[in-house]
Amino acid sequence: MSRRVGLSANSSQFTLEGETFRILGGSIHYFRVPRAYWRDRLMKMKACGINTLTTYVPWSLHQPERGVFHFQTELDLEAYINLAAEVGLWVILRPGPYICSELDLGGLPSWLLRDGSMRLRTTHPGFAEAVNTFFDKLIPKVVPLQFKKGGPIIAVQLENEYGSFAMDNTYMPFIKEALQSRGINELLLTSDNHEGLKEGGVTGVIRTVNLQKLNQGDIKYLNAIQPNSPMMVMEYWTGWFDAWGDLHHVLAQEDMVSAVREILRRGMSINLYMFHGGTNFGFMSGALTNPIYKALITSYDYDAPLSESGEYTPKYHLLRDLFSQYHNLHQTYPFKSPTPVNMENLPVNSGNGQSYGYTLYETIITSGGSLKSGDNVRDRALVFVDRHYIGIFKHQNLELAVPDGKEKRTLSLLVENCGRVHYGKALDKQRKGLVGDILLNNTPLRDFTIYSLDMKTSFIDRLAPWMSLPHVPSFPGFFLGRMFTYGYPSDTFVKLPGWGKGVVFINGLNLGRHWYIGPQQTLYLPGPFLNSGVNQVIVFEEQEADYKITFEETPDLGMAVDIQ
Repeated sequence: MSRRVGLSANSSQFTLEGETFRILGGSIHYFRVPRAYWRDRLMKMKACGINTLTTYVPWSLHQPERGVFHFQTELDLEAYINLAAEVGLWVILRPGPYICSELDLGGLPSWLLRDGSMRLRTTHPGFAEAVNTFFDKLIPKVVPLQFKKGGPIIAVQLENEYGSFAMDNTYMPFIKEALQSRGINELLLTSDNHEGLKEGGVTGVIRTVNLQKLNQGDIKYLNAIQPNSPMMVMEYWTGWFDAWGDLHHVLAQEDMVSAVREILRRGMSINLYMFHGGTNFGFMSGALTNPIYKALITSYDYDAPLSESGEYTPKYHLLRDLFSQYHNLHQTYPFKSPTPVNMENLPVNSGNGQSYGYTLYETIITSGGSLKSGDNVRDRALVFVDRHYIGIFKHQNLELAVPDGKEKRTLSLLVENCGRVHYGKALDKQRKGLVGDILLNNTPLRDFTIYSLDMKTSFIDRLAPWMSLPHVPSFPGFFLGRMFTYGYPSDTFVKLPGWGKGVVFINGLNLGRHWYIGPQQTLYLPGPFLNSGVNQVIVFEEQEADYKITFEETPDLGMAVDIQ
C-alpha cells in the first residue's frame, strides 16, 4: 500500500489510501493491562475481526511530576503501537490532554491544581504551558508511527467530549494547532455524546458520536451538522463502569450485538469501548460527582467482550460471528500497480520487499481466451476466475484456457516462491512472483491489485476471524486445529496423508512445506516448539484436504534410492 493520502473523510465513507475502509475498532488501554499480556489481548481482539486499536494516552501517568516523564516498561507507548502494527491493527490515538476514561482527574496530572487560579481544559496560561510541555515530549514519539510515515496510526482524536464542557471556544483550535505544529498530519477526529456534538466540533475535524442505545435522533443530528461525511460511533459502550457501594453494571449481550449490527447495517464505522477494560491499578481510578460523590472501583472489567483477566465472554463470540461478514482477504493490505511487481520490489516490510511465501495478483478481465505466462511466473501459480480454479502455471505449463465471458470477472494468480537457486551462475535471476507480463489473447494484463502473503509469524497472527468448517470448504485456505499435549512435550513427526500442498504452522511457527508428491511425507516437529497443554495447528492448503493430521513417532522421508 502506498502511503501518500492516508485515512480520508471526503465522502460518505472513509477511504484508506483511496480504498473504501470501514473502521472496526476496539479500545484496549496499555496502562490498564500488564505489558506481558499486551500481545495476548491484541491478538484476541484481532482474531475477533477488529481492524483498528484505539487507545488513550494518560498524561497523569506519563508526567507524574513537573519535569518528570515516564515512557518505559508498562508505559512504553511506542512499543505498544508498534506491537499493534505487528499484530496487524491500525491505530487511532487519543492523546487528550484530557481523556476522561474514568481516570483520576480524567487523566490530567494533579499537580496542575497547585495553581490556585488554574482553569483546566482552557487556554489559561498555566494549563496551555503545561500542555505544550507534555506534547513536546509525547508527540515526537508518535509522529514517526503515523500512517504516512509507514506506521499504523491512521487518525488522532482531539481532547475528549469537549462539547459537554465547552468553557473556552479557543481551546479546541489550540489543541488542533498543538498537534499539527508538532507533526501530526493524519486525519483528526473529535468525539462527543449527543449533547456535546454541537459545541465539541472544530473546523476541518471529523465529528464522531458516543452512545450505547442507538437512537435515530443521534444519527440524524450527526448527519445534519456534518452532511456528506463518514458516520462513526467512536465509543459504543459495551458495558459500563462501577462505583463503590453500587451494583455491578452489565449490558445484555443480545442488546449489544443488536446495536452493533444496526450500526454496521447503516454503513457506519464503530469503535467498541471497551473491547477489554483491564484494571485501574493503584490509585488511578476516578470518581463521579453527579448527583452525589462516588469513587470508582479498582476493576475496569466494563462487562467488555474480553473480561478483566482477558478471558473470552459470550459477547466476544457473538461479535466475532458478526464481524466475519465485514472482512476481505485475511486482513492483508493490497498494493495497486498498473503492471506486475515481483516479490522483492513490493512496498512491504519497511521497504525491504517480500522474501518468501506467496503473492496474490488480481486484475479484472472482460473476455475469455488464451492466457500465457511466458517465463514470467516464478515459480508456480494457481489461476482462478472469480475464485473458480482453472489451472496452474509452472515451468512446464505456459498456457491456460480462460472460460468465455464478457462480463467483468476477477482473474487471480496465487504465485508461490518455491525457493531461490542457491548455486550456479543464475543467482542474479532469482526474483520471484510475477517478473513480467501475463498475456490474455496476446494483450498484456494491466491494473493489478497485489497482496503480500509472506506467511511470517506476524502474518499468521493476523488471520481473523476464524469460522467453523463449512460443508464444502473452498481452496486455497487456512485451516485451524488444536492439539493437547500432557507433561513435557517430546519430538514428533507431522503427517498429512489426505492433504495436497501447502504449509504447516505450529503455535505460529512455520514448520515448512508439505507436498503429496514427496518424497518427504512427514515434517519434523521438535518438542520445544510445543506447549504443555493446548497447541495451535494451522495448515495452509492449496488444493485438497481430508482435515486430519497424525503425529508419528518416526519420520517418513519416502522411497529411497542409492546415491550413484
